[in-house]
Amino acid sequence: MAPPRILLCGDVLGRLNQLFKRVTSVNKSAGPFDALLCVGQFFPDSSDLLEEFTDYIEGRSDIPLPTYFTGDYGAGALKVLSAATRDPANLGFKMEGLRIRLSVVYLSGRHSTSSQQFGTYSQDDVDALRALAEEPGIVDFSLTGHTNEWPSGVTNGAVTSDLPLGVFDSYGSSSTVSELVAEIKPRYHVAATKGVFFAREPYTNVEAVHITRFLGLAPVGNKDKQKFLHAISPTPASIMAASEIGMKTTNTTLFPFSSVEKATHTTDGAPKRSSDTASDSQYWRYDTSQKRQKHGDSDGNKLCFKYLSSGSCERGEKCHFQHNEGARDQYLSGVCFDFLIKGKCERGPDCAFKHGAEEEGNSFPSRRPRSGNANSERSRDCWFCLSSPSLESHLITSIGEHYYCALAKGPLVEDHVLVIPIEHIPTTLLSPPECETELIRFQNSLKMYFKNQGKEAVFFEWVFKRGSHANLQAIPILPSRVSAIQDIFNLAAQKLGFKFMVIKNDDSSEGRKMLQMKFDRKCSLFYVELPGGTILYHLVDENEKFPTQFGREVLAGLLNKADRADWRNCKLSKEEEEKTVGNFKNRFKEYNPNP
Repeated sequence: MAPPRILLCGDVLGRLNQLFKRVTSVNKSAGPFDALLCVGQFFPDSSDLLEEFTDYIEGRSDIPLPTYFTGDYGAGALKVLSAATRDPANLGFKMEGLRIRLSVVYLSGRHSTSSQQFGTYSQDDVDALRALAEEPGIVDFSLTGHTNEWPSGVTNGAVTSDLPLGVFDSYGSSSTVSELVAEIKPRYHVAATKGVFFAREPYTNVEAVHITRFLGLAPVGNKDKQKFLHAISPTPASIMAASEIGMKTTNTTLFPFSSVEKATHTTDGAPKRSSDTASDSQYWRYDTSQKRQKHGDSDGNKLCFKYLSSGSCERGEKCHFQHNEGARDQYLSGVCFDFLIKGKCERGPDCAFKHGAEEEGNSFPSRRPRSGNANSERSRDCWFCLSSPSLESHLITSIGEHYYCALAKGPLVEDHVLVIPIEHIPTTLLSPPECETELIRFQNSLKMYFKNQGKEAVFFEWVFKRGSHANLQAIPILPSRVSAIQDIFNLAAQKLGFKFMVIKNDDSSEGRKMLQMKFDRKCSLFYVELPGGTILYHLVDENEKFPTQFGREVLAGLLNKADRADWRNCKLSKEEEEKTVGNFKNRFKEYNPNP
């Protein structure tokens, strides 16, 4: 199932004509999208826009996309929502026909001790969200919106040159929100209210392997024309492998909320309950089974996510899930997380991790003939095997005897090419001499083609020791950027705490031979071949967290295309891909080693 494609919006303020005009345009040019999620104030500031707003509510104007909002306050909110809630079927988000599989939490309105139905949240609401931190699993989205929106301290450690004016103001910030996101640790935190757009660098979380991305959105129709609409296509954490969840980008910063004061009262004066009391009561209160059993009686056969991933769980004996040391040992040895938790893995034979102890010791799948063996089983659903039904063959541009070329899905730049072995092997460095010769021929052809386009070629490969089907990526770079490539890779390596080893050789084929001799099959490896023949490489330790998209992320930064660092944000329709492939084939015709 493809990841959901979602549009995020800041404070709408009742300006639905302007919002939906923009949504229609974006959906036509970059869609289709599955849903629109709005944070902050959705209803108008005054009654002036009520007629426009009511036209959509009562069906006189068309809504172009399933739209969901959290801001239940503003002019007309009480009347509209009170009428809607008279029908019990209208309570909550309406998700019919939309299966996004994302875990979403939200806090909206201003804090109040009254029983006002709309526009406020209570301490019970805060405690309900805090209880989520005690549950297994990862929250994908946290949405916040109203006067207490942005978490206090979110700009700590951020690149100051990227900070818009006004973000340092205390208005629109809350230590309550800071503490909530610090406990819940969402993968994405989307907020409004500040009146500006701000996409913070990802930051690490305390006692969690995944990172959090904070996104502040401007209001619709703001006079400074700041961004109020943002597109995203996140893979739900529930179906991600542990290695994917734990990956960090090269610009990841430290946790920004370490200085948040752990006071006994919130900034708005509301007393905060004892952590133990709140978590225990809420743990029972929000359980779907209505009543929690004693430890081991309910969910006793399920593994604790926190213990499995970190080796500890703050609930100790009170935890309702197993703290299984044997399962954690398997997890650390490379057994698939989904396989341990669920007993099955949706990726099947294409999963990069082991599905049980029987695979122990197999650092790489064997390079045996394809017929009638495990390699054939693994390649059945592989994206890159020519015999696989999952192969998107329309992206292929040239096929040789041992290798083929294809345009990248979700390309970083135009002419982003993959050089792929026909045999189902985990790295091109395992190719025998006759296959290596053909690989070099493909590389040289691409170099000449890029040179004719006024560009230079950069090749890189991520070799995961439990990987599946290899692919060597080729990216065209303008000559003016070539001198900075090695420096930016070294800087990115420094941020991750390692230093590249260097192989200098004018002949790229000889450089690859030297790299093959240094390659240890028991380790993962990243390497990049620079214009001129220099190769940078890094052998990745067993317990080292290394971003699978490292090469692409670094080059995206070099090319000022940070928004294209994730290939899933760059996907084209099949029709667009077919047209792109046709154009590439025409340009590449005279350089193609396999016409």
